[in-house]
Parts: sequence; C-alpha cells; structure tokens
Amino acid sequence: MKQLIALILCCTLFGSAQAAEKISGNAHDFTLSSSLGKNIRLAEERGNVVLINFWATWCGPCRQEMPHLEALYKRYNRAGFTILGVNVEPDPNESKKLLKEIPVSFPILYDTESKVSEMYGVDAMPTTVIVDRNGKMRYLHRGYKPGYEEDYRKQIRELIRE
Repeated sequence: MKQLIALILCCTLFGSAQAAEKISGNAHDFTLSSSLGKNIRLAEERGNVVLINFWATWCGPCRQEMPHLEALYKRYNRAGFTILGVNVEPDPNESKKLLKEIPVSFPILYDTESKVSEMYGVDAMPTTVIVDRNGKMRYLHRGYKPGYEEDYRKQIRELIRE
C-alpha cells in the first residue's frame, strides 16, 4: 500500500492530466463500505451508467473536481446515472471532514486498504473510470483539469443514450 501511495503522489506531483482514453473490458466488481452506512457493490449498479472517481483529501484537483461531479450527479441521476466516489485513504475520517466543506449527495466509498485502487491500476489522483449500463469500462481519465467535466458530461450522455 505504501508503494501505491508513493506512486500516486509521484504521479500527482510530476505527471500531467490527460484527456480521456477509451478503454474496454469488464469493470472489476467490488464491495466497499460507504458514507450511506451500508456496503455498496458495483455489480448492483448494473443497468446504470457509473462514474467511479478515485480521490483523496490531499489532492488539490480532487477537491476542485468534487463540485462538478456533484452537478453531474444531480443532473443525470434520474436518467440512470450514478457516481461512486472512492476515497483511497487509510482513515475514512479525513474524507468525512472534507465532505463537510464540500458536501456531495452521491455515495462515498472507503478503499482503506487500496485493494480496489490496485484492481483498477490507479496511478494518478483523481482517476475516473466511466462504466456503461452493461458493466463494461468505456472511458478512463487520469488527473483533472478544469473543463474535464464537459468531457464527462458528453460521455455520460452518450452512454445513457445507448
């Protein structure tokens, strides 16, 4: 886990955000505890377009992106879209503190042992994977720059229409 954190920190400090890349393959199923007080399993979201966002409180771009994700969630949730915000820190209390400053209504999941982050090959913060209604990974975003939310919007709309 320390290696994963060091790699993420290195990539966050020295890497640059990239535009989305198209990806394929089945989304790796996982179950994590959540801010809703219950466990959430990705497979139970089949039928919805799912944006999985891996983030951390120490990540400035993650903080900047969070209100944009909330706006997308509110706009498209009724159309069969959801967001799973996966916090990658060992202590969930850090994310709970941040979410008092930047509240969101979508579920926050706690990957305290970095198992899900490793399954998805997370190497930058934030990392966003967009999954279609059939559970297939379709888009991958590493990092965040202002304007990426417009890319998310286009990709979400495309997948909702399928």
